[in-house]
Amino acid sequence: MTLHIDIPQETLGSILAKAFRNRSFLIGFAITVLVAAIAVISYVWTPYDVTKLVISDKTLAPSAAHWFGTDHFGRDILSMIMVGARNSIAVALVAVGIGMGVGVPLGAFAAARGGLVDEALMRLTDLVFAFPALLSAIMITAIFGPGAINAIIAIGIFNIPVFARVARAGALAIWPREFILAARAAGKSKAQITTEHVLPNIATLLLVQGTIQFALGILAEAGLSYVGLGVQPPMPSWGRMLFDAQTRMVVAPWMAIFPGMAIVVTVLGLNLLGDGIADILDPKSRRQR
Repeated sequence: MTLHIDIPQETLGSILAKAFRNRSFLIGFAITVLVAAIAVISYVWTPYDVTKLVISDKTLAPSAAHWFGTDHFGRDILSMIMVGARNSIAVALVAVGIGMGVGVPLGAFAAARGGLVDEALMRLTDLVFAFPALLSAIMITAIFGPGAINAIIAIGIFNIPVFARVARAGALAIWPREFILAARAAGKSKAQITTEHVLPNIATLLLVQGTIQFALGILAEAGLSYVGLGVQPPMPSWGRMLFDAQTRMVVAPWMAIFPGMAIVVTVLGLNLLGDGIADILDPKSRRQR
């Protein structure tokens, strides 16, 4: 006996219809696509070379030649924001991938086993969760030195208990359901039930959490770069740009305004996207973050 959870054929059409009517999703999707497009374009083109120092053009105000002005080394801020976008997205994306790749199986396994195994795994996630990404990055860089890779590891480790808890909570809500009891009666193992039935039914929950953690990952990367533990010069980072601007707020406020706006707009777009996805796929959900 084989059990399958069939999604109605009209589901895709209804989801698309809801997406086009959901303002939060549309705005968040547009912002996210725009930021991603800017990041991709920066691989092949930027208005100026971000590694070239032009001291004679330092702290120029926004103009037709430099739309966002220049920094204290004469580098074009628009070009730096474009390159910084790809660095922030890459760090956050890989870090979320680490957190999801380790945390989801861990949480699903804990829910399936229960008992002492569940309790031990949750206490382990509590221990990891007690160390914020910044503190983890400080410990890692004290051993291996600062850099984007170490920032990814630190943020990824911080994301593991988040996804583990979300996956466990979602799985625990699925296990008492009738179709799970039917699958167990059919002789399926806990591993089969988890992969074939539990994980597909919590995929929406994990997708929404993924967008939230992606936004938080960008914030974490900016924070780590601000204190010198993230992306290292000469590669631009939004956090590093804010650090460079802090002593020049009076003479060159655009050095802080534009990278700050880039962070705010990107995080806002991802949060709106996550809210929209939650409303579209589960309109009755009321999530507290």
